[in-house]
Amino acid sequence: MVIEVVLIAAVMLGPGEHTTIARDSVMAVSMIILNAVIGLSLLVGGIKHGDLSHNRTGTSAYLALLVVLSALALALPALIGRDGAYTVGQETPVIVLTLGLYAFFLVRQMGKQAADFREVDPRLTVRLAGHDSAGPETEHTNIVQVIAEHRSEVLLRMGLLVATVLPIVLLSHDMATLLDDGLGRVGAPVALSGILIAIIVFLPESITSVRAALQGEIQRVSNLCHGALVSTVGLTIPVVLVIGLLTGQAVVLAESPANLLLLGVTLLLSVTTFAAQKVTAMHGAAHLVVFAVYGIAVFS
Repeated sequence: MVIEVVLIAAVMLGPGEHTTIARDSVMAVSMIILNAVIGLSLLVGGIKHGDLSHNRTGTSAYLALLVVLSALALALPALIGRDGAYTVGQETPVIVLTLGLYAFFLVRQMGKQAADFREVDPRLTVRLAGHDSAGPETEHTNIVQVIAEHRSEVLLRMGLLVATVLPIVLLSHDMATLLDDGLGRVGAPVALSGILIAIIVFLPESITSVRAALQGEIQRVSNLCHGALVSTVGLTIPVVLVIGLLTGQAVVLAESPANLLLLGVTLLLSVTTFAAQKVTAMHGAAHLVVFAVYGIAVFS
């Protein structure tokens, strides 16, 4: 999701007016991840394997953060901001709170609560145990220790990340112009630019999520989808607000009433789905219907 944050930031810094690109992208990726990808994953996984068990503590943590971050990103600006954007005095506390919550989540996820994000389905854990002669892992590994032991590998991966991000940044300026021109020519809604960015960035994770569902790894689906969305919202909003402060641009985050309703329904459906001990294909079908309604709303 770092790539999406960089892409949105580059588009904002490029030519033209893109005051709503962050809002449109976050809304689009929320609908795509929570409804389209998770819906399809639950549908195919449920049809193939039947009921699937997931780690309710982990998924509950993801959804708790998503409720708070979504409210900060898309709902609160309409209530306390001005013209759909936070005021200068409001932006700094929102940046600090968002980054603080996201950082705390990362520390807990990679530390003492790492076990909350592992597979719990008996069929899967038995299969994995058969491939692991050392037996199930009983202790979590300290993240500092891992970084110290694999420092060269971490540095190499960071270098590769920077090397792959740079072309995206350089090309995104031209992409912003092409998006504006292309959408204007066909009379497409402005929000479609955010949807296109979300589709481009999340396509690899979408394919991986569906494959994981076909293997019965429903907690991996949650880690890929919910984890990616937490990262997207937790990083995008602070970054675009900082850009707004530095450049003087207005960053419009407040969503329309229709989209806020769809987002609320999506979050409620997600909480209901993953509150169950086991998820089924029926849950997936419900998520896909909500995504179809979102598509109708975009073009209405």
